[in-house]
Amino acid sequence: MKIDETFARLRQRRETALIPYVTGGYPTLDDSMEHLGVMASHGADLLEVGVPFSDPIADGPTIQHASETAIGQGVTLDGILTALGQVKIEQPIVLMSYLNPLLAYGRNRLFSAVQKARISGVIVPDLPVEEADDWRLAAQAADVSLIGLAAPTSTDERIRAIARQCSGFLYCVSLTGTTGMRADLAPELDGWLARIKRYTDLPLAVGFGISKPEHIRALYGKADGVIVGSRIIDAIRRGEDLAGLIETLKEATRSTTHVDLDANQRNR
Repeated sequence: MKIDETFARLRQRRETALIPYVTGGYPTLDDSMEHLGVMASHGADLLEVGVPFSDPIADGPTIQHASETAIGQGVTLDGILTALGQVKIEQPIVLMSYLNPLLAYGRNRLFSAVQKARISGVIVPDLPVEEADDWRLAAQAADVSLIGLAAPTSTDERIRAIARQCSGFLYCVSLTGTTGMRADLAPELDGWLARIKRYTDLPLAVGFGISKPEHIRALYGKADGVIVGSRIIDAIRRGEDLAGLIETLKEATRSTTHVDLDANQRNR
């Protein structure tokens, strides 16, 4: 299923998209593919797979640890693409990688492999928007979404430029800083999302710091999707019930959850 089809279906059902993240190769390559299957079977709407990188500037300690573990086992971009091509998952899979591994792999070779592996989108967090034209065209030729990131520090002009270059959805970084679990959402997040909506009709998926059902409920009606990364990696590291965690997070995305909460508040 394509990314835009998934968001359209969820919009009709009045649900926010749940997009859990795993680092490819953590704790092993086989384990990471198995975790994708578990999450797909228990409520994930899209799945994001990170390519381990030695200098992940946007990632906090949890995902850095996962990357270091995967790299230490010799996990590579090619190995991840091959493994993803063998998994049987209906939901769209999005590959996230920093630019250097992709340049080393080769842009044309990359999108050919991505298409063969039935990957629906690619996120490159450090791809400058000024250099994105050739990547966008290569992605279009392979029928793959090139997903851009907008941060709270982005100017209005830059938000417009990023939105023009990307497809599928726009990744909205919720705060200034690195990935990682936070106790609360940034207080300025609602205004930040409202500002982005002035410049694009693409679905908005919020990432960085999303780790609790309360965070997801707070974003209902304001964002089209939520990306949960460090919380997932931490659950894997601790041996938690991953299926149960995904089910709990997915429940928070549904409109019925909010109706029930409103009714409970009125009856107090």
